[in-house]
Amino acid sequence: MAGAASALFLLDIKGRVLIWRDYRGDVPAAQAERFFTKFIEKEGDPQSQDPVVYDNGVSYMFIQHNNIYLMIASRQNCNAASLLLFLHRVIDYELLDEIMDFGFPQFTEAKILSEFIKTDAYRMEVTQRPPMAVTNAVSWRSEGIRYKKNEVFLDVVESVNILVNSIGQIIRSDVVGALKMRTYLSGMPECKLGLNDRVLLEAQGQTSKGKSIDLDDIKFHQCVRLSRFENDRTISFIPPDGAFDLMTYRLSTQVKPLIWVEAQVENHSRSRIEFTVKARSQYKDRSTATNVEIELPVPADATNPNVRTSIGSAAYAPERDALVWKIKSFPGNKEYMLRSEFTLPSITAEEAVPERRAPIRVKFEIPYFTVSGIQVRYLKIIEKSGYQALPWVRYITMAGEYELRLT
Repeated sequence: MAGAASALFLLDIKGRVLIWRDYRGDVPAAQAERFFTKFIEKEGDPQSQDPVVYDNGVSYMFIQHNNIYLMIASRQNCNAASLLLFLHRVIDYELLDEIMDFGFPQFTEAKILSEFIKTDAYRMEVTQRPPMAVTNAVSWRSEGIRYKKNEVFLDVVESVNILVNSIGQIIRSDVVGALKMRTYLSGMPECKLGLNDRVLLEAQGQTSKGKSIDLDDIKFHQCVRLSRFENDRTISFIPPDGAFDLMTYRLSTQVKPLIWVEAQVENHSRSRIEFTVKARSQYKDRSTATNVEIELPVPADATNPNVRTSIGSAAYAPERDALVWKIKSFPGNKEYMLRSEFTLPSITAEEAVPERRAPIRVKFEIPYFTVSGIQVRYLKIIEKSGYQALPWVRYITMAGEYELRLT
């Protein structure tokens, strides 16, 4: 890493130092406090939004968390992105002396850092050894882990993001996926995961029974051996203990909306408004969406709701200015309807500006289904003691930012 932090400061909303940790002794607290107080007073200055500022030989990097500013100052030519990431980790860990060593960030797993934390007042004696994972090459996993029953749970979770404009055109469409693991394994297990990845199958001269996939923006947990993946597309790793995201990815091809919603809005004599809503599932019959929730925006002054639905239940939520239609089970290739009527104030200004309606928001989950078609071909677990561990794999697709705008 190029350069290191000089000090870390926690400041209040007015820029006054609450607490600080001096790592290198070349940026005094008074200097940082004077700079930051002037900086936050620059209201309206576009540069005041920048998280990195250089002033008088010192680089200042900061983020805000609730009413506290966390700021790192450095006199060296530092890696600003790394230090900003470090500040976000500070919010999670709050172990200033363990996650930074003489100004150099140490990105240690939270489960390993928890070994430093005790419920009672505690000071590590000089004669005590640090946790094994701090000195071990596998820094994300401690040695000596034991379970009576060795299990691995792998959830393939995909979130669908859709934005449809008021004339029915899709203006945003993508899928963000994650392989979420929970491992309860003894010892130091070696895991190998195989997917229906097109590049891998072609390299091995194999064909998949289903379709092969192309994924973008693949990111791995630090436990994955990247050199091995780059050489032969094998996902090989020693997993952390417990829950972690093994891999995230994105599917950039345009996705057909899984649940399509159309709404017609009619105003009657300025005293009544009527909604007709159609919801249609656009996936195959063998799949079923669960916990479907369609949030239909209504005017803030609407009263006396009268609602009829062909399935599920609908309730007026005045605190959200919305009618919420809930459907527990929504099979594929089905269409359902909702009709609702609200009373409006009978007196309105003739030149009132038309109210801009919020979009329709949709939530759902579809188990045993992925948009990308990703499949776990195998998950092998090898440990020197020779125990057998049964992996459990689940697939689920859910709504992310899923919005359809009204006219």
